Order: sequence, then C-alpha cells, then structure tokens
Amino acid sequence: MTPGDRRAAEHAARRRLAADEADTGARRTAVPLSQVFGRFWRHPSPWLILTVLAAAVAWRLAEGGWQAADLWAPAVLVALFPLLEWVIHVFVLHWRPRRVGRLTLDTELARDHRRHHADPRDIPLVFIPWRSLLAVIAGYTTAALLAFPRLGQALTFIAAVAAAGLVYEWTHYLVHSDHRPRSRLYKAVWRNHRLHHYRNEHYWFTVTTSGTADRLLGTCPDPAAVPVSPTAKNLHAS
Repeated sequence: MTPGDRRAAEHAARRRLAADEADTGARRTAVPLSQVFGRFWRHPSPWLILTVLAAAVAWRLAEGGWQAADLWAPAVLVALFPLLEWVIHVFVLHWRPRRVGRLTLDTELARDHRRHHADPRDIPLVFIPWRSLLAVIAGYTTAALLAFPRLGQALTFIAAVAAAGLVYEWTHYLVHSDHRPRSRLYKAVWRNHRLHHYRNEHYWFTVTTSGTADRLLGTCPDPAAVPVSPTAKNLHAS
C-alpha cells in the first residue's frame, strides 16, 4: 500500500465521518484523555467488569496457594485474545437473524451491534449491553469454577478474563470517543476500526489490536483495494 493509497483510503473514511456528523448535527472536537476517561465510567459495563475483577482478585489473595500453573491459562488467554475477539465479532456480533418457523433467532448483542453500526457515534451503543454482560459473566465464571482442578487457578483465570474485558471496553470506547490518537500504536488501532465502520464492515474485525488476527484470517486487505460498502451502516441490509 503506497502512501498515496493510504491517504486516499483515509480521505474516504473522513468523508463518511463528516457525512455522519452532518446527519447527527453534532460535530465533535478532540478532547483530552483525562476527560474521556471520566466519561468512560458513566456507563454500567465498566463497573460490572471492574466489580468482577476486584472480587476475583480479593478472593484469589485470600485463597493463597500460589503455583506457577496458575499462569498458563491467563497466558493462553492473552495469546489468543485477538483470535477470540475476531471470532466473537464475526459470528456473534455480526450474527444475521434467522427465521425458524415462527421464531426469529437473534440476540441482544447482535441487535445492539447493528444499532452501533447504524450510528457509530452513539456512545452508549459502544458498550456491551449490561443484561448480556451479566449472562456472559455468569457463564464464564461457572465454567471456570467447574473446569479448573484448583480454585486458585479458576480465580486467576476469572480475574484475567475480567481484565481483558475491561481493556476491550476501554479500547472500543476510546476509538469511538472524541479523543484523537497520538501514539503510533493507538493510531493503528484507531485507523483499523474506522475502516471497519466507514469503509467496509466485512474486514478489520479486531478492536484492541491492529493487523493481528485480521492478517492471519485474511480480513486485513489493502484498504485502497476494498470497495466502500453500502451496508457498513446497515448490517445485512436489515
């Protein structure tokens, strides 16, 4: 991808963003990170995840009995997190509603994600819906407590998943906030997710990283070679 191609792709994304701002009638300006961080805590999902993280860490400290084996599951989680993120984004969040007889198979996560694509600047839609989040927390906590041979291992894993979830929520929120990237790393993540929303929703599925799982799974093409999708804001044209 040449510098000219990159500038052209960025310009196309900026045009879509400008049109989005015109539609909503609310042009936003860059704000400092401290202000964005304060606004992050006005939403329920960060508090839910932080509660689980604090409880798991406190229980783990009280449990004691530390072993090196406690670290293998968190290490695997960190290594696989971009892949897990990709799979969840593609198969859960981009779930296409299906009819089975008189029933429509759909989820709150998929519905809210379609709304998120329709209006990427609606900040409450950036976060995991709290009802779905409670179900996820209950599910993975129960699974961890049953799957690991020692309580200490389970608690360490539960804390690691909560920490990863908090990083995801913060990164996704930050990308959609009014804060503009300065560091090279954040700029790459920011650009990657903007391309997903404003160029083509069939590519660039990772959120907390850029060029990881997408490169591995073939969804990180040259942006200049990808057509602007007419359904980026209307998933499945539903």
